[in-house]
Amino acid sequence: MSEATQLLSAVEKDSPRAAEELLDLVYEELRRLAAFKMAQEVPGHTLQPTALELFPRLAFQRIQNR
Repeated sequence: MSEATQLLSAVEKDSPRAAEELLDLVYEELRRLAAFKMAQEVPGHTLQPTALELFPRLAFQRIQNR
């Protein structure tokens, strides 16, 4: 079972620490993907990697507020 699967299972059991660890795991993967995609962009584009990194944090906050 992958680390993400284990963390998702713990999140379903209302583990706040697991939710934070899952967010960190997803965030690191998103950063890796964003860096890869940004390296392929043409010079002069305006999108910044931090804009892509913000999304999971906002989504996680919304889930926690439910």
